[in-house]
Amino acid sequence: MDRQQDRLCLQFLWDFVTAKKPLINSPFFPVLFSFTAYMAFCLPYIALDFVSTRLPNLRKYKIQPQNYPTLGMMVPCIIQSAYHHVVWIFPVTFLHWYWKPVNLPVVAPELPEVLLQVVICLLLFDFEYFLWHLLHHRVPWLYKTFHKVHHKHVSTFALTTQYSSVWELLSLGFFAAINPLLLGCHPLTEMIFFLVNIWLSVEDHSGYDLPWSTHRLVPFGWYGGAPHHDLHHLKFKSNYAPYFTHWDRLFGTFTEIEE
Repeated sequence: MDRQQDRLCLQFLWDFVTAKKPLINSPFFPVLFSFTAYMAFCLPYIALDFVSTRLPNLRKYKIQPQNYPTLGMMVPCIIQSAYHHVVWIFPVTFLHWYWKPVNLPVVAPELPEVLLQVVICLLLFDFEYFLWHLLHHRVPWLYKTFHKVHHKHVSTFALTTQYSSVWELLSLGFFAAINPLLLGCHPLTEMIFFLVNIWLSVEDHSGYDLPWSTHRLVPFGWYGGAPHHDLHHLKFKSNYAPYFTHWDRLFGTFTEIEE
């Protein structure tokens, strides 16, 4: 009975999703889903960047209040992201769509299963990106060739999340895509993980330490969040993990904000 209730609580959502089957089965859906979610998650922070310059009650949450992005800094980020999605991400997702057609089961997954698999996917992605990130900082050729572009902005803002080389964007996209496949996740679980992953990445680069930020909700300092990643862009040689702090602590690359 409990398992049936766990599944029913997501069945309504899954029925709503599968009602859009022609769209989801389209080869254009993955790239539209990715870019739309990314821009939607960036928009609140873009608005905050413009509004908080005039409101001290909001400006106090800016991690680097002396540095605000201008429209001239934001537009190239949007253009580059749109270009990468059309020219690079779409061909890759099209090949995946051709090789492995979308299969939408009738029954939704159970809620505990979704929560567990999303957390595991995040932990796997965190580990994979930590290793990739550390390597691309420790090997000068890799840094200069592939990762340096992402460090153009020492003070991050939401739209710098995907301001990166094609190699970096495709590498991280591969990590995000392969983990749900390895775990055999339900398509709904996969979608939820993608949304959570995009949101957390945008929040990491937002440049804001808000009262409801993820790192304030996760106890014991296990999650670094925006302050953790902002320090990485400032100091370059620390805080390589995107989300959690355990790998940086284990490898001695963890740095905290000096009070």
